[in-house]
Amino acid sequence: MSLRLSTVILPYRRWSEGGRSAWTRAEELGFHTAYTYDHLSWRSFRDGPWFGAIPTLTAAASVTDRMRLGTLVTSPNFRHPVTLAKELISLDDVSDGRVTLGIGAGGTGFDATALGQEPWTPRERADRFAEFVALLDQLLTEDAVTYQGGFYSAAEARNIPGCVQRPRLPFAVAATGPRGLKLAARYGQAWVTTGDPKLYETGTPEQSFEALRGQLGKLVETCAATGRDASELDKVLLTGFTPDRGRPLESLDAFVDFAGRYRELGFTELVIHWPVPDSMFAAEEKVFELIAMEALAQLG
Repeated sequence: MSLRLSTVILPYRRWSEGGRSAWTRAEELGFHTAYTYDHLSWRSFRDGPWFGAIPTLTAAASVTDRMRLGTLVTSPNFRHPVTLAKELISLDDVSDGRVTLGIGAGGTGFDATALGQEPWTPRERADRFAEFVALLDQLLTEDAVTYQGGFYSAAEARNIPGCVQRPRLPFAVAATGPRGLKLAARYGQAWVTTGDPKLYETGTPEQSFEALRGQLGKLVETCAATGRDASELDKVLLTGFTPDRGRPLESLDAFVDFAGRYRELGFTELVIHWPVPDSMFAAEEKVFELIAMEALAQLG
């Protein structure tokens, strides 16, 4: 099974002070996709610089030619499908069809309250996510949409000429629960996971590996129940949130071993974080670049 290697570039640097160079270097290194987080702020970065995902990706599209670009992930926390669809169609046009939308239900972090609302309950997040994905799919595939739902509405929303990619840009749906997996099976071109968050602090890498095996099994079962072949979906692991943490990036050999295990498990894309000094994503830049350039060749 082939494996792709991608990266996440956090939007914490000014474009003129390292922002632009990271994206152009990512393409030079041969990454399949460079993603960025779509948050208003995030964890320990909250009190420092943090830029918007769509403008950042638009700028990245203008300085790259081949590498795919995407969010990992966008959520309903502060987005509306009508306005998001317009931005995505524009981004897909600027990038000449190189955009993937990573999309998830969102959580209870800063994004959940930045617009002045109370955090949604897990059930409400799931309800909103289902409606959000379905309406966004419609908006990106039809010229005019009118819709009235429980959470979102659209009145003759126009999206002409639509996406460069047809019938629309691909969705990479982040999900581990039953309802989210059904959305991935129905609407996704890819499925995204970070592993089991309950294992991050106290679990072992082996426990995490088995949990991911279980998640893949549930995805296969869900796809079968909806009449879809799970092999049609890419399986994406966003690394850095399992008990392995940053250890796979400590050396080329460590990463090749890590990547080989997850390729055999069934993942088709691994995403590693671009090094961020003095953070949970700190890594030796030379080792990171060596991994980008040589790891997949060593996997064979």
